[in-house]
Amino acid sequence: MRHNKNFNHLGRKAGHRNAMLSNMAVSLIKYKKINTTLAKAKELRKFVEPLITKSKEDTTHSRRTVFSALQNKEAVTILFGEISQRIADRPGGYTRILKTGFRLGDAAQMCFIEFVDYNENMLKDTASKKKTKTRRAGAKKAVDAKVETAEVVEDAIKENSVAETPAAE
Repeated sequence: MRHNKNFNHLGRKAGHRNAMLSNMAVSLIKYKKINTTLAKAKELRKFVEPLITKSKEDTTHSRRTVFSALQNKEAVTILFGEISQRIADRPGGYTRILKTGFRLGDAAQMCFIEFVDYNENMLKDTASKKKTKTRRAGAKKAVDAKVETAEVVEDAIKENSVAETPAAE
């Protein structure tokens, strides 16, 4: 019985599964985005996000803990150097899973898993959405500014016409 066995075994023994997840995590850290099946991506998210959280605190203990999971010095260096600086203010949710369809051979559901802070297209979209939210307030200020500048221009014209009138007489 599977009572309280709450993770996907992915059809592999423990050693094979751990090695596969470790290799996938190294690839994700190096390339910032990988293509895999949905089941593997969900398990990879559970595997890699605690490691990323550990990388926020750059101590010898946390480096050794992450190295024991990844077994790759290069990936540990990238994780503690580049990635931990980018995600320093993020409280969690470091990865995103984007479904891409089904694989032709076995109809397995495929997806991309990527770091949230590294997808430039998504970052541009969120920036444009933020701009549209503040647009109304900005438009109102712009209208007020136009009205004020129109009033200033009218006042300047009146002052110039008043100043010119006595000189003409």
